[in-house]
Amino acid sequence: MRIKVFTVLVLILLFGCKTKNENPVKKGYDQELVDELVRMVEMDQVAAGIPSGKHKQLTKEEWKSFKDSVFSVTYKNASEIFKEHGFVGFDVVGEDGSRNFWLIVQHLDSKPEFQKTVLKKMKIEVENKNANPENYAYLLDRVKLNMGEKQVYGTQVLYNWNVCQAYSKPLIDSINVNKRRNKIGMKPLEVYLNEMSKMHFEINSEVFSKISITEPKLYKVED
Repeated sequence: MRIKVFTVLVLILLFGCKTKNENPVKKGYDQELVDELVRMVEMDQVAAGIPSGKHKQLTKEEWKSFKDSVFSVTYKNASEIFKEHGFVGFDVVGEDGSRNFWLIVQHLDSKPEFQKTVLKKMKIEVENKNANPENYAYLLDRVKLNMGEKQVYGTQVLYNWNVCQAYSKPLIDSINVNKRRNKIGMKPLEVYLNEMSKMHFEINSEVFSKISITEPKLYKVED
């Protein structure tokens, strides 16, 4: 009888440990992780942007090599964080920290399967009001496009350089996109695209001045 009881206890311990490893447990606010995410996102922003400062001197090949090395490191670190915490929500790193983790994952387009896995866990945190639903929409659109599907909220854009106007990449059910956006607190798509067009114009004003474009072309926004 003792042997049977001992065997049952061992099995319980073994299965208990396995369950714990597969389902990360929230450990409360983690300042050390907050600080790590700040450092990670600083490097991510450098690599995700256009060459500036000392990086302007790099050749295209050198810049690509630099970006690849940064994203390789951030992927490794983000994977370890995700393995331990799942999608890090407000309860673990606050709103800014959670946004930083999301932003790092958002830029890992070379790792679409990882993005997709994070997205699933992020959805749970959004439903529990422990993550930003708007950020979730951006990642969802990114994942959809990276998987060869159409986006849902129209967050990912391209630009018509002839008139300086942003437009959404392929989008499902475009007629009802603003209903979907409104449901999670996002601005109408036309407002968002106009903002992107204005930003695009400001960043590239010198280019547009050479082709006599003095302002971005905006969409009509209904009151």
